[in-house]
Amino acid sequence: MTSGETPVTLTVNHKTYRLFINSSALLLNVLRDQLNLMGTKYGCGIGECGACSVLIDGELTLACMTLAGTAVGHEITTVEEVGESPVGRVITEKFLNHAAVQCGFCTPGMLVAASSLLQERAIPSEQEIREHLRGNLCRCTGYAALVKAIQDAARELHPDSERRPHAG
Repeated sequence: MTSGETPVTLTVNHKTYRLFINSSALLLNVLRDQLNLMGTKYGCGIGECGACSVLIDGELTLACMTLAGTAVGHEITTVEEVGESPVGRVITEKFLNHAAVQCGFCTPGMLVAASSLLQERAIPSEQEIREHLRGNLCRCTGYAALVKAIQDAARELHPDSERRPHAG
């Protein structure tokens, strides 16, 4: 511990960590530098690209814009956990099948965002998918493959679901 650091307890991927952080420490840096969770990427640092996407209590959140101290008492889920979940495994398979992964830099954030969407909405429309991914930039795929992969994942995860209008 150095001067200016405070002890905190963070719950990340269902594990509890006791850490010392500076009050200005960003969640992204704590995840990468202190917990060695390298899947959460540093992209732009200004909340524009989504490479740092994580879930906090199930809500899609940009780790580069979140002070680590504000995550105390909340469940943080990173791409490492998403990738091990049943939903995440299906999405990953569909990303690969549809060539939705090219350079791979945006992929962790896209997987987290897609998982978040499919937890909220069993069979999202193309418009709903594009809207949900709007904060995640991909410079390689043009999004068509990503949309198809997420639609395919939704159909596999919910084969008996019918497309219902979104309420609200």
